[in-house]
Amino acid sequence: MKSLVEKLKNIDLAKINFKKALRIAIQVFFLIKMPSAFTAAFSGVKYVFTQLGMGEPLALSSFFAILLVLLAYTIVFGRFFCGYACFFGTFNDWVHEAYLLLCKRLKYRPQQIGEKQGRLFSAIKYVVLALICLLCYLGVWENTRGMSPWEVFSMISAGRFDLSGYGFGIAFLAAIFFGVAFTDRFFCRFLCPMGAVFSLMPVLPFFSLHRVKKDCVKGCKACTKLCPSNIELPDIKSIGVSGDCFQCQRCIGGCTVLKLRKKKGQEAKSNISCGISCLQGDELWFTLLRAALLYAVMAAAGVA
Repeated sequence: MKSLVEKLKNIDLAKINFKKALRIAIQVFFLIKMPSAFTAAFSGVKYVFTQLGMGEPLALSSFFAILLVLLAYTIVFGRFFCGYACFFGTFNDWVHEAYLLLCKRLKYRPQQIGEKQGRLFSAIKYVVLALICLLCYLGVWENTRGMSPWEVFSMISAGRFDLSGYGFGIAFLAAIFFGVAFTDRFFCRFLCPMGAVFSLMPVLPFFSLHRVKKDCVKGCKACTKLCPSNIELPDIKSIGVSGDCFQCQRCIGGCTVLKLRKKKGQEAKSNISCGISCLQGDELWFTLLRAALLYAVMAAAGVA
């Protein structure tokens, strides 16, 4: 007969797997219903700088409207779009998961970029964003046709395989997917220009994840190690919020305090929660609500 601790471990594993399955289901939904959301939003960024370069006023075009709606959503709920709805983010997750499963089957230790290198490389996405914005401002972005990996990705996802003249973009995309295999959210953390835009946004603390630092186990860094961005969660009293959080919720279920409380037969409550302390952040209804709101506002803005 299984001990109480073993039963609790199994229950915990079941919940984690369910939450993982729910996230995949939401990703699949957005993959089918809104595969062009990333491209449309970033087209809004390019539109802004193209108009500024020409000295023309900004009109509420479809791409600009999508960008504004998505930025407003991100300010309130954080980067839920990146974690659950972005075409690129979804494939980042799936390719990396496939790599981990392959390593497990071959009994090979997965390779990854170190924490220090990751922090250094994370600045690259801002350089990529600045370069693209500069090219749009100068009116020469169209001359880079065939060099954009996300343009190639968008064409393939739309079933368009006439990629003649896209050799550099194809090679760049292949290099990205190679990096994604070794490092969780490689593109999102290091190269994504839209991710750079999101990380610069002022995210409200109400629905962002925090921890009760005084209750943390001394020396524990479980949440940081589980985080694809290696984020150290702020204290519940802090209003500081990292713009690199993808809202994947992995840290909540992996909290050491949660596991210790379960072993002691106490209330199964993680030491991590939203800025609103009564809301843990990974509740089923809250995840579905955010997904439904995201779909509604993006659909209203015109994303197909």
